Amino acid sequence: MKQDMRWYDHIAINIYWLGINIASSIITPVLLPYLVVLFAPLELKNTYLATVRVIGLAVAMAVQPIAGMLSDRSTHPAGRRRPFIVGGTLFNILFLAIVGASPLFLGSTLDGFFQSALGVTTAYAVLLAGIVLLQVSSNVAHGALQGLIPDLVPETQRGRASGVKAVMELLPVFLAIFIGPLVDAGKVWLTVGIIMAGFFVSMLITVFTVHEEPLREKPSDPIGGRILRLIALTAIFVAVTQAAVWLVRASGTQLAQRGATVGSQVAIVGLAGLVGMAGAIFVGVYAGAWVGIGQQARQQTPFIWWVINRLLFLAAVGSIQGFAQYYLADVLHLPNPATATSLLMATVAVFLLPSALLGGYLADRLGRRRLVAFSGLLAAVGTVALLFATNLPLVMVSGCIIGIGAGTFMATNWALGTDLVPPAEAGRYLGISNLAGAGAGIVGAGIGGPMADFFNSLRPGMGYLVIFALYAALFLLSVATLTKVKARGGEGNG
Repeated sequence: MKQDMRWYDHIAINIYWLGINIASSIITPVLLPYLVVLFAPLELKNTYLATVRVIGLAVAMAVQPIAGMLSDRSTHPAGRRRPFIVGGTLFNILFLAIVGASPLFLGSTLDGFFQSALGVTTAYAVLLAGIVLLQVSSNVAHGALQGLIPDLVPETQRGRASGVKAVMELLPVFLAIFIGPLVDAGKVWLTVGIIMAGFFVSMLITVFTVHEEPLREKPSDPIGGRILRLIALTAIFVAVTQAAVWLVRASGTQLAQRGATVGSQVAIVGLAGLVGMAGAIFVGVYAGAWVGIGQQARQQTPFIWWVINRLLFLAAVGSIQGFAQYYLADVLHLPNPATATSLLMATVAVFLLPSALLGGYLADRLGRRRLVAFSGLLAAVGTVALLFATNLPLVMVSGCIIGIGAGTFMATNWALGTDLVPPAEAGRYLGISNLAGAGAGIVGAGIGGPMADFFNSLRPGMGYLVIFALYAALFLLSVATLTKVKARGGEGNG
């Protein structure tokens, strides 16, 4: 039986989430949009940003569950999870150097080759390569890390552990206050160095403070078929999502050729986008999870619906964050958008952190599902308010409402998920849940980016308002799916 844990034990097993989220809170909303603008045509920047994210996240979707499954079976003397965290971190540092070097290729003599072969500049190709490789190494560590809470924390304390995890995921947002001005000043290498340090220090703390019991005997069942299923899972999800992108583009092209009014294009293409996003999530997750889990899927439908719930929410909140810098530049016309984005993220984090801590605490007492539903409704209200914001203070108010919902969700939804996974295969199942983590960007940015460029071409800045309205609808759909999520054994969970 697992022993009750002290407060510092909860910090120790979650500290590497800090390193991971220092990277994600800098790269996704601040550094990557800045670099894409340097390397891509301005009128297609949302599409180019979406392309980098979709390809990288598709790789993450395949790598993370495979790494989690391999860590489930590891008999390394240091434990099942920590060796993967160490190896992933060392490669993270190497691949971050490639990302940092990408501006050095601006105006490269190789531009002619890459333009003719891929239609992009050399610098953009180097950036894409660095991000894809970083997704491989980072998700090797990430897939193993997800097994620590179910491995080491008793069920009665998983809400608290998930609350601490959420805090580690949210704390780096405050760091962005200092990162935004660095990025606006073009100090890419210093920014990359901060990310490297976050990975390395949090890895060292994990290695020396987390105490794992090595797996005594390696499972004898073959895993080749499972790996193939996980690869097929990724292929299915990406194919469904790209079909949705085609649907949106085709509907927009047809309406434009027929001379439709702007209002009718917003209504029809917007509806196609919502159907595409929601359809990609439902079909992609359900089909992909059944392929990834195999014959056990029939007994794991609550887990599959939990992934759908998580993906709907994360697709919305992650995409709002991802497009924030362009929204502030193109709609509010702020002169230093990276700095403004950093300030916005930090202000939101003031509300994220206490809601995450309180949400984790309440999840152990009031029930997970009730709080997850509250978080989805609150985030939807904040997103609708964002549509009517006309200045940065109003955007911050809207962001803080979304932040309270997101903080509550981050703690309580993860606690709900750890209740649903089979304990002996926690790494594998929580790796499969990366359908939500990686899939959020593939759906939200992959479909939202081209939509934003399409509507911006009709009326400057309108594209962001359309896709933000769709993200509000995704929050509401996430609440509706909770009726299908029940704890193991059939009992309810609040």
